[in-house]
Amino acid sequence: MKPLLRRGVGTVGSIRVRLAGALFLALLPVLILGVLQSVFAFKAEADSRRQSLELAAGRSAAIARARIEAAGVLLQTLGPGSVGLECTQRLDTVKQRLPGYANLIRFDAYGRVSCAAATTPPDATRANRRWFQRLATGSHMVVASIPGVSYADEPAVLTAVRAEKRDGRFDGAMAAVLTLSTIQPETANRYLPGGAEVALADSEGHVFAATNPRAFGSPSTAWRDQTLKSGSALWSGRDADDRPRDFSAAPLVGQEVFVILSAKAPGLASWAWLNPMLRLLAPLLAFVLALAAVLYATEQAVIRWIVYLRRVAAIYARGRFTVRPLQAERAPPEIRELAATLDDMAAGIVARDASLRDSLDEKDALMREIHHRVKNNLQIISSLLNMQQRALTDPAARTALNDTRQRITALAQIYRALYQGPDLKRVDLRPFLEELTALLLAGDMSTGGAIRTEVHADPLVIDPDRLAPLALFAVEAITNAQKHALAERGGTLTVDFFVRGEEAELAIGDDGPGAPMGPVEGVGRTLMTAFARQLRGKLLFDTSPAGGLLVRLVFPTPEAPPAEPAATGT
Repeated sequence: MKPLLRRGVGTVGSIRVRLAGALFLALLPVLILGVLQSVFAFKAEADSRRQSLELAAGRSAAIARARIEAAGVLLQTLGPGSVGLECTQRLDTVKQRLPGYANLIRFDAYGRVSCAAATTPPDATRANRRWFQRLATGSHMVVASIPGVSYADEPAVLTAVRAEKRDGRFDGAMAAVLTLSTIQPETANRYLPGGAEVALADSEGHVFAATNPRAFGSPSTAWRDQTLKSGSALWSGRDADDRPRDFSAAPLVGQEVFVILSAKAPGLASWAWLNPMLRLLAPLLAFVLALAAVLYATEQAVIRWIVYLRRVAAIYARGRFTVRPLQAERAPPEIRELAATLDDMAAGIVARDASLRDSLDEKDALMREIHHRVKNNLQIISSLLNMQQRALTDPAARTALNDTRQRITALAQIYRALYQGPDLKRVDLRPFLEELTALLLAGDMSTGGAIRTEVHADPLVIDPDRLAPLALFAVEAITNAQKHALAERGGTLTVDFFVRGEEAELAIGDDGPGAPMGPVEGVGRTLMTAFARQLRGKLLFDTSPAGGLLVRLVFPTPEAPPAEPAATGT
């Protein structure tokens, strides 16, 4: 009963697990829907952030492009008159009136400075610079990310327009040195993500002007082609401090200068992650709370009462049926009905147990009475034989009747031991052999000398089926010793019973003259051989330690029958 109850409470098929599984399946669609909504919300949030970043990069490029184009218009306006003696004064006047210009310079067709608003550093290879060569080959305006020399004391960008003669031939360039603060987009606007940084980079991705150079790293290899193809590019990477960031790029001027926007990548604690996670948290929390509530209710309303009834059943299994499940009166109705059924079962077992005990007691009394009457009948037969023996004058007939009477006495002694003993199915062999020897010697008063008996027996409980041939064998051996060794002079009779593991031995010896010479045949020898076969043993004749005859019966040790358990109703 106990293992069965344990399997029903603590295994996979228990009520607790089944209810939890049913609730899990019922709430699983809600949980899956919440997860899908969170995934879609996260993707929408990410797409919105990417679109904002691309839009911010494009707007930043547009603002910077407008400022550079304004500088180009200014240079075109100044170009035709920026020659002669008044060139330097005119350019200086414009520079003073327009903030953001570090210098205005007029170069001739060989890259030499014709005039300038401020001091211009010398550059012997200016005519071979890439930006100057592009103007010479027909470009209308260029923005030099790497002009070759520093044209200002602060970060600046060189913007130049082509100067032509009246016939259209190249006649040098008109250049404006714009400070970075003039063309750098502002990060504090609604289009830029929080903490965004802006930079100007060339076509190779080298940043030459930035609000924070540490916020930029090496861009991806395909960013330039993607920017020129679609007007903007978006990628994820790491900055100079190896922190994850999102980048967006847009072209500024032609294919040479680009605006790159850098923003922090959304982390686990960012709103881009928290917003979808918060949406997932509600159904997940509802799922966990519902599951916990059902498990708690199951524990309080069902499981603890099943455990209580299991303890009661364990007490019943130990035979204590007087215990009643009184605490189950506070349980739900179904549990109370189960407890009442269990209580009725215990009461029925107690009543049946009492009836069985009464029947067993009555049966024992009847069996003892039967054994008693059988013993009495055998004693009556023995008495009749004794009377008949006294009336006979033939010694052979008297001896035959005496032997028969002693055999009957042995059988009567078996029934006496059964009904007087504590168990109707088992007899203790030691006291039985002592009483049987005493009865056999006391019943034969024809001996001339005194006979002293020595009985030794190892403890053994034996059933009547094996006791009968063993007792009759003892009767034959003791009778033979009385007749042939102790009849005239008396002596010592030894009765020994030994248990040696799987073998037992009954040895009966005397101190007489020993075994007769030659073969011996008779009823006693025949009966002893038959009793030895009945016990699956063997009959042996040896010389006793006192010099007489020793009769040995060696047979397998009888197994004691198991004791009948008391009726407990389990």
